[in-house]
Amino acid sequence: MELTRRSAIALGAGAAAVAALPISALASVDDAIAAFTGGADMGDAGIDLTTPEIAENGNTVPISVDAPGATAVMILATGNPTPGVCTFEFGPLAATQMASTRIRLAGTQDVVAIAKMADGSFARASNTVKVTIGGCGG
Repeated sequence: MELTRRSAIALGAGAAAVAALPISALASVDDAIAAFTGGADMGDAGIDLTTPEIAENGNTVPISVDAPGATAVMILATGNPTPGVCTFEFGPLAATQMASTRIRLAGTQDVVAIAKMADGSFARASNTVKVTIGGCGG
């Protein structure tokens, strides 16, 4: 293959795009949190996020969140290409403000849960999940 000026420019643009991916992923996490909270401060009390410390299979990682008094809970996986996992909304007739699901994680990363409480305040919980590859470390 002959390296032309056009192919060198294309390779450089591709390398620049790949180098910018982690920065844009972090920015999108911050943007998603700001959109959900409206930029409000968050406390640490009022929400309980349960995740495994080590997940042998990143395709099905069980998580659960319990936030008594919450009207909505947003779940984010900070290391995924698309960090927004889901948002649970609880109506006034909900018996409990608890939810569980299985999520997909691209690798070892933080899972973040943000709860919007009925009084308008916000609470945040975060856990690190180590995703092993074939159960042999990651």
